[in-house]
Amino acid sequence: MTKSLALLICDTPTSAVLSSHGDYHRIFSALLASSLPDTSVEFTLDPYDVAKKQEYPLEDKEYDAFMITGSAASAYENLEWINKLITFVASIPDKYPKAKIFGICFGHQIVGRAFGGECVPNGGRWEVGITEVDLTDSGRDIFGVQKLNIHQMHRDHVPAVPPGFTLLGSTQVAYNQGMVQYASDEGSHDLTDIRIITVQGHPEFTKPIVNAIVEARSKNGVIGESVVEDYRKREDWRNDGVSVIGKAFWKILGVDSGEVDKARMTSKI
Repeated sequence: MTKSLALLICDTPTSAVLSSHGDYHRIFSALLASSLPDTSVEFTLDPYDVAKKQEYPLEDKEYDAFMITGSAASAYENLEWINKLITFVASIPDKYPKAKIFGICFGHQIVGRAFGGECVPNGGRWEVGITEVDLTDSGRDIFGVQKLNIHQMHRDHVPAVPPGFTLLGSTQVAYNQGMVQYASDEGSHDLTDIRIITVQGHPEFTKPIVNAIVEARSKNGVIGESVVEDYRKREDWRNDGVSVIGKAFWKILGVDSGEVDKARMTSKI
């Protein structure tokens, strides 16, 4: 069995991340491969640069899921490429009715805007590094844990849950740490009934990646010393990006068996 995924790439990593860890296609490929629970499953991950090149899949191309990456841009900006992305994401349920949508950080915020919500600045308050998220009942059911530890890198947020979505969790800094929409509102739900799921954090980030981003953004003054000091206190906390969130993504795609091993992957470079 092969699962086909499209990666909507919304930015290029900082030079330090790019040189040591690769671009977002490589970083997300690593997340998916590391969390794949069934070695009989292969996957393709086709990259589309929706920011600089404004690339999008052809309508006759079928995908099991669309993943929307993070970005240093603000999802509330009135920019051509952001507006085009919002329009495309809003059209996915109609154009690709069988496809799931996974929104990560900026992608979470884009999903919020695409389906009737808003993204706004969070009063200049940063969330950086491993952060403990208090999960709702829905969040605990989906992720299988009581609390979620996930890397963060944002100071914008989706302040409310759009119509038709359910909140997954919250922190003291950002109320909406993720949300879910099911294909149907009726009856009980299985994970495969999920149509859209988002997280404000970054399951694809690792400690070395976040260290590189923090160093770059502190040097150019984007984040202050107090934010860096707070991050350092938590940099060695448990990271649930692969073991919890990555595995949940695969369960939503109907993949949940076998031993975790190195994934076999083919992809469009």
